[in-house]
Amino acid sequence: MKVKKTDIAADPSGFVLLADYVPAVIQEIRYYSTYNFIGDRIDGYEEPCALLTKEAARALRAVSNELSVQGYRLKVFDAYRPVCAVRHFILWGIEDQDIRMKPYFYPDLEKQELFEKGYIAKQSSHSRGSAVDLTLLDMRTGKEPDMGGPFDFFGELSHPGYRGVTQEQYENRMILQRAMIRGGFEPIDCEWWHFTLRDEPYPDTYFDFPVSSEYLRR
Repeated sequence: MKVKKTDIAADPSGFVLLADYVPAVIQEIRYYSTYNFIGDRIDGYEEPCALLTKEAARALRAVSNELSVQGYRLKVFDAYRPVCAVRHFILWGIEDQDIRMKPYFYPDLEKQELFEKGYIAKQSSHSRGSAVDLTLLDMRTGKEPDMGGPFDFFGELSHPGYRGVTQEQYENRMILQRAMIRGGFEPIDCEWWHFTLRDEPYPDTYFDFPVSSEYLRR
């Protein structure tokens, strides 16, 4: 099989702070915190802010505007992810003893299965700068609609089309998915929260600068 050539870059000039383009966005950047499947802050996350390519940010603004009419805001868990963060994931996968977050994020799988089944990629679309992990926030209740499973739960429950959830939970997933698809994003089959811009500007380039508003201003 022919391996596709990719480049590693550190130039953030094509990136923006998502909040500058989508002021209504709510951000809970999980990999800046310790509440994630590893249990530590992830390498490369210097600030709890979402960065995206300009093209992805513009597209997400249109999605946000559409959903606001329906009474929702977007809540983002992750956007651009540096290559060094993905490397952190891989090294964690090699360390067999560190399973402290297993009961919360992958109770039914072993660590190596997370990579084998595609839940954690060894080369992430997030590092190309046009992928985003997100959910909805219902402005009437101030809460996230019930999606039938939490962000970054690794298992069949998180597959967007999984019908073991209730009809209401499934429809909540579809409200998000339909809006994202109309906005130019593509879903994946194992995570209801993950979407990548269809016409992403850097399809073969993976970036490795920190998640930092200050870095963008240099």
